[in-house]
Amino acid sequence: MAASLDGYAGFKHFLISSPAEYVAHVQTNRPEKLNAFFEDMWLELGDIFRKLSHDPNVRAVIFSAVGERAFTAGLDVQAANQDGGVLSQDGVSDGSRFATRVRRHIYEFQDSVSAIEKCEKPVIVVLHGISIGLAIDLSCCADIRICSKDTKFSVKEVDIGLAADIGTLSRLPKVVGNHSWVKEVCLSARFFDADEAFAVGFVSRVLENKAKAIEAATEIATLIASKSPVAVQGTKDILNHSRDNSVAESLRYTAVWNSAMLQSKDVAAAMFSGIKKTKPRFEKLLVYIQRVRSWLDLKSEE
Repeated sequence: MAASLDGYAGFKHFLISSPAEYVAHVQTNRPEKLNAFFEDMWLELGDIFRKLSHDPNVRAVIFSAVGERAFTAGLDVQAANQDGGVLSQDGVSDGSRFATRVRRHIYEFQDSVSAIEKCEKPVIVVLHGISIGLAIDLSCCADIRICSKDTKFSVKEVDIGLAADIGTLSRLPKVVGNHSWVKEVCLSARFFDADEAFAVGFVSRVLENKAKAIEAATEIATLIASKSPVAVQGTKDILNHSRDNSVAESLRYTAVWNSAMLQSKDVAAAMFSGIKKTKPRFEKLLVYIQRVRSWLDLKSEE
């Protein structure tokens, strides 16, 4: 049974627990609306993943959703249009000012979702049931994607008259590597199933049902969390850097990274545990931002 995770009880739209040591499980909790998102939810999601990124008690994250019907049905269009919504031009007569407002809104939405990708800890997303629109944006930000057999995917945005703008069109081609397939599903908004998602490499595993998928994700996260957090976080950062840069630049980046990180005691601990056939224990990473805040608090008291 999952335990509570200290410091995360105040979030309204998500459940956060710890199913294993150093593992966090974030669940979208709006099953009555098929876990569709509205503004307060994506802002809260960004806050959660930024907090997890610097939490020394977390080394791997599982991201899933409550309920059996949907990971998420995407954007809650009805909620988005309440009180006029961001696309309302009420009170704005100038096109440039309207465009500025919309652009800032999109940036805010993008930043909240990108917090999953920027999280220093590896993120494993578990998709099930209806997984459309925003589901693709969210899952493309994760490091590992697994799903249940009943998952139905769609890059749905063209069906509501827009080009996907929260990350799918930027990330999906790099996730899959098959531009013909990417353009097919993005331009047509057609559904594709778990088997097709596995065949093109969008997901790495397909499980019998949601419960089995969560179980598999927990096993993966627990294994990752048992490794050196210095090594794991460095590996994630370097892999993401290599995705967006040349081989030569990535090699240089890796050398600079490891020139600092090889000073860690984790290297010796891992090597000796291998020789002695014992399970290594790695220290928690310090929270830099807390040290800075403590220093600032002291300075303010002087």
